Amino acid sequence: MTTNQRNYLLLALLVLIWGSSFLLINRSLLSFSPEQIVGYRLLIGSFVMLFIAFLNGKSLPGSLLPWLHFIIFAIIGNILPFLLIAKGQLSISSGMAGLLMAIMPLVTLILAHFFIPNDKLNRYKIIGFVLGISGVIFILGPSLNDDNNNTVFGILLVLAAACSYAVNTIFATRLPSYDPLVASSGVLIVASVISFLIWPDILYLNFIDLSLISGLSILLLGIFPTAIAMVIYFNIVNSAGATFLSNINYLIPVVAFFLGALVLGESILWHNLLALLLIISGIIISRFRF
Repeated sequence: MTTNQRNYLLLALLVLIWGSSFLLINRSLLSFSPEQIVGYRLLIGSFVMLFIAFLNGKSLPGSLLPWLHFIIFAIIGNILPFLLIAKGQLSISSGMAGLLMAIMPLVTLILAHFFIPNDKLNRYKIIGFVLGISGVIFILGPSLNDDNNNTVFGILLVLAAACSYAVNTIFATRLPSYDPLVASSGVLIVASVISFLIWPDILYLNFIDLSLISGLSILLLGIFPTAIAMVIYFNIVNSAGATFLSNINYLIPVVAFFLGALVLGESILWHNLLALLLIISGIIISRFRF
């Protein structure tokens, strides 16, 4: 297998893992609260990531400053968006949640204009952002009807999670960079500790009412989208670069949307397909260069 083939295989695997996370959250919510989903996926992910880091001969930082940075990433890039998505999926479908997350790179380019030097808006970025927002409007419009299964509140929660990821991306650009495996391990450890400090009651699980599908889903959620995906992510970045990796922004919402329809029987409505097309078109156009 050539390096290029390996990169595309890893990209497809990453898209499938992250695209399926919304499905796994949906099944986890059958037995777990949103707070429990956040805490346990982070705890499982931190153990897996720490094991991978030690296998590669990595050690955690001994100074305070990296850990302060890890706290920022843990809260903005993990705890907050994980909680918002899980709470949002109480009242919207998994496919809708995945579709809405596609707005993240468009929010990032707006924030980058103000906070990252030499990354200013141009006509293509503005057109792309307008298209993406138009897609969100196509989602919100029908959701204002009482008969719609996807509530406006749930949609706004997931959009807030997308914005949180965008803010985390800006912080990651501005703060010092660390070894990927060390940073991922440190962030997940900090995030899991903070989660259990914020919600100590999540330690108490009702094993009698715990369904097998929910338990398996949260285990897979911690192992794959939370931990293994990070390893694949950094492998692709190191081998093919960030531009190649950016292709996931087009594919993850599509995978999440259609997985929800195929596995959970969620409805595929014409205005949702149009919204998906508008948002992804916006991402593509925003990447044009003069």
